[in-house]
Amino acid sequence: MSGNSAQQGPAARQAAMAELVLADGTATAAELAERFGVSLMTVHRDLDELERQGMVRKFRGGVTAQPSGVFESNVQYRLKTMRAQKAAIAKHALRSIEPGMAILLDDSTSTLEMARRLRLGEITPLTVVTNFLEAVNLLADQRGIHLMALGGDYDPLHSSFLGVSCVEAVQQLRVDVCFASTSAVHGGYAYHQEQHIVSVKRAMLDSAARNVLLVDHTKLGRVALHRVAPLSRFDLLLVDDGAAEEALRDLDEHKVPYEVCATKAPKEGDDRAGAT
Repeated sequence: MSGNSAQQGPAARQAAMAELVLADGTATAAELAERFGVSLMTVHRDLDELERQGMVRKFRGGVTAQPSGVFESNVQYRLKTMRAQKAAIAKHALRSIEPGMAILLDDSTSTLEMARRLRLGEITPLTVVTNFLEAVNLLADQRGIHLMALGGDYDPLHSSFLGVSCVEAVQQLRVDVCFASTSAVHGGYAYHQEQHIVSVKRAMLDSAARNVLLVDHTKLGRVALHRVAPLSRFDLLLVDDGAAEEALRDLDEHKVPYEVCATKAPKEGDDRAGAT
């Protein structure tokens, strides 16, 4: 591979590099130089370009696709992480939906798991509103679902439509339930790294009669750059059963209604599944 990689153009090499980092999560510059048969200087130039595009973030000696307080992972990386936990949360979230409702799904991979289940057609008729292209593609041909796609500026890193046009489109609607996720939850607040994402999520919360927050356990106890909303804005928080007791105590202290979603059969005497 290294010989061909050294001869291919920068764009193709950078795409291959991004695919590798998205698959593995992290890589060192030395590993990439050896893998692609190029110098460390070339690797750093490639990584600078990938970081500029928002695909990855650099750290001393390497690069990662994993999120930080100011960097949200590329959607292709997020699609591969915590799948079992997101599926369990999505299954639980469907309990909040009844035929005839209008629901709103944000551009999170957690709500995408809901779209996968809605595609089975077991809850119809249903109106689904979303700005997430991945969800639109899943539900576009589903009978019994009236799909409304929110427009705006397309953001390929999130595979969604954002910006002022999207916010204004959301503001014209009133739905029964908004299902949303966010990057971090701490101290009674939900957080996200990117301001243009925050503005759309806030508009979505304002447009719903009821709001449900979906978060896998890795997001509890973390913060990001921007506050999205206080957790009091949500009628329910759903988290998987990997959540630490300390994180759940923090939710209790802030009087956040939550339910723990089982990713596996509960053990005898374990009453956490479904606890609020």
